[in-house]
Amino acid sequence: MSDTALHDLAHAAGIEINWRNIDGNASTVSNDSLRAVLAAIGFPGASLSQIRESLEILQQESNYFAYPLITADLNRPVSIAGVPGRFRITLESGFIIEGMAKQGPNGTLTLPAFNEIGYHRLELNDVMTTIAVAPPRAYTLDDVAQSRKLWGLTLQLYALRQQGDGGIGDFAALANFAGSAAAHGADALAISPVHAQFSADPTRFSPYAPSSRSALNVLYIAEPGTTTDVEALVDWPVAGAAKLQALRLSFENFRDYEALTAFRREAGAGLERHAWFEAIQAVLTLGHPAAKDWRQWPEAYRTPENPAVMRFLEQNVHEVSFHAYLQYRADEGLQAAQLAARDAGMRVGLIADMAVGMDHTGSQSWSCQKEVLCGLDIGAPPDVINREGQNWSITTFSPRGLRKSGFSAFIEMIRHALRHTGGVRIDHVMGLERLWVIPHGGSSHQGAYLRLPVDDLLRLVMLESHRHKAVILGEDLGTLPDGFQNRIDKAGISGLRVMWFERTDSHFNPPSTWTKTAVAMTTTHDLPTVSGWWQGNDIEWRGKLGMGGDSVAKRETDRAELWEAFQNSGITQAPIPAPDEGSKAADAACAYLGLAACTLVLLPVEDALAKPEQPNLPGTFDQYPNWRWRLPAPADELLNRPDVAARLTALAKARAT
Repeated sequence: MSDTALHDLAHAAGIEINWRNIDGNASTVSNDSLRAVLAAIGFPGASLSQIRESLEILQQESNYFAYPLITADLNRPVSIAGVPGRFRITLESGFIIEGMAKQGPNGTLTLPAFNEIGYHRLELNDVMTTIAVAPPRAYTLDDVAQSRKLWGLTLQLYALRQQGDGGIGDFAALANFAGSAAAHGADALAISPVHAQFSADPTRFSPYAPSSRSALNVLYIAEPGTTTDVEALVDWPVAGAAKLQALRLSFENFRDYEALTAFRREAGAGLERHAWFEAIQAVLTLGHPAAKDWRQWPEAYRTPENPAVMRFLEQNVHEVSFHAYLQYRADEGLQAAQLAARDAGMRVGLIADMAVGMDHTGSQSWSCQKEVLCGLDIGAPPDVINREGQNWSITTFSPRGLRKSGFSAFIEMIRHALRHTGGVRIDHVMGLERLWVIPHGGSSHQGAYLRLPVDDLLRLVMLESHRHKAVILGEDLGTLPDGFQNRIDKAGISGLRVMWFERTDSHFNPPSTWTKTAVAMTTTHDLPTVSGWWQGNDIEWRGKLGMGGDSVAKRETDRAELWEAFQNSGITQAPIPAPDEGSKAADAACAYLGLAACTLVLLPVEDALAKPEQPNLPGTFDQYPNWRWRLPAPADELLNRPDVAARLTALAKARAT
C-alpha cells in the first residue's frame, strides 16, 4: 500500500500530515500514528479497501446538506450543498422569506443574505435545518470599556476562605471577594473553571479535567455550618466528602420542588443527563471502585438511551433529584456572585474559564458519545514551556460528531459558561481550529494535528457572545496555526499578553507596545508568580523533581533585564532588589502591568499578594500541590492588607495615565 493513498485519506479527514514544530522545523506524522488517529475518528485506513471506503464516506458527507445546523455570516449570501428547489426561511423574529434556490457554477446553492443574527429555520424541498447567522465579531472589551482602560483580577476560586466554608472556597466567598475587588476599582474577576467534577470521587479535582463543562462543581456551593480545619492546602477528598454529606442533609429538608422542577426544565437535557450520570455512578460505586469509570459499568448502563437507564431512574428518583438539586444550588450561587460583582460596580464582572476538554470517564463523555473523540487524548506538541510535549489524558468534541449533531453540545457548553458571567476565557483557544490528538495512552510524539470546523465554531462563539453581551478571551499561548492570531482578532476574541513572553531577545517589550485588543497579565496559573520567579522558587521545585528549566545563572540575567524594563518604563528608579526580595518585584510588576496598552489587564491574586507559589506546576501530578493552595485571609479582607492595597492602587493609577 502506498503512502499516497493513506496521506490522501488523512488530508481529507482533516489530519495535518506535515507541521512545523516550535523551532520552525518541518515534521511529518508517522503512518502508524495516522492510521491510529483515522481509526479513532471513524475512517479506518489499514488497507487500500478501507481507504477507498473511508474516502467514499467522506465524499458523501462533504456534499451533505441535511446537517441539523449550518452557520453563516450576517449580510453575506449563504452557499450550501443540495438540490435546487423552493425554500422557506423563518427568522427568529418571525419574519418569513421565500424563494427559489438555484444551483451556481460551482454546484452549490445560494440563499439570500441574512440581515438578522440568530438561529433561523430553513426548509428546502423536504429537508429542514437551522442556519445560525453570526455577527461580524463578538461582543468585545471595547464595547464594554467605552474608551476606558479596565483592570481586574484572576482568582483560583477554591483558594478563597471564609468562616464555615468547609475547607474549600465557595460561591458565597466569591461574591464577597468580588465586592471587595470592585471597591478597589476592579471591573472584572476571571475565575478558575467551575465545571462539574465527580461527586462519587472527590479525589479527582483538576479544574481542567472535569466530568462535564455543561454543569457546575457542586463543591463550590456555600452550605452554612459546614466545618473543617482550615489548612494552607485544600484537602479535596476530606473537605469534599464533608460538603456532600452536609448537602444531603440540606436536601432532605428542601421543600421548594416547584422551583427545582422549573430549573430542571429550563436547564435542558444536558444538565439533566449529568444528574442521571451522577446518580448512577453514586449507586454503582458503592463497594465497586471500578465503577468510577462508566466504561466499566454494566453494558446496559453505558449509553443514556438504553431502557435500563430509564428503569434505573424510575427506581432511584430521590438520588437523581438530589444531584439535580445540587446543580440548582450551584447555579443560584454563581448567579448571586455575578450579581454581587455587577451591583458593586464591575463593568464586566465574572469571567468564566472553559477547559479545552473533559475526562474520558465523565458525564459529558457518557452523555455525548457520538460527539466526543473516543480512543484519542488531546495535548500539545513540544513548545517553549514543555519541550517534550504534553498528553493531558482528556478528550473533547469530535469535528465529525459536532457537524452531525448540529453542534448541540458545543452550543450548550458556551451558553452554560455565559449564563451567569460577563465573559469566558477559552482555554487553548487554538483548539477551535486544530487539536493535537494522541492515540489513547500514547506520548505526545505519537500525535498529529486534527482540524476542526473553525469557521462554524467561531461563528457560534460570536453569536452567543452577542446574545449574552459577554466578552470572549482566548488563551493563545503556545504553537499557533498560521494566521490564527489575525483570525481571532477579527472575530473580536481577545488573546493574552503575558509579561514573561513579551520580550525580544534580551529585552522585555514596553507595555505600551502590547496589543490593545488583547488582555495583559503578569503570569498565568501554569507559570511562576512574580515573587516566586524572582526568588527562583520554580527553579528549586523543578530541580527537586528532576525537571528541566532555567538555570540559576540565566535567572540572574533575566532578573536584571526585567528590572531594567521596570526602570525604563518609569515605574521605579530603585536599585535592583536582592533575589530573596520577591515582594519588591511584585510591587513593580503590578504598576508595570498597569501601563499596558491593552483595554483590559488582569492581575493574578497571587501577584497582588506577592505569593511565591504558583497554582499549578505542569508535568506533575501529586509531586506538587497543584490546585490546592489556599489564600491567607478571609475573602472580604484579603485585598485590604496594606501591601496588597498599595499594589492595587499602583495598578489603578497606572491604568489612569
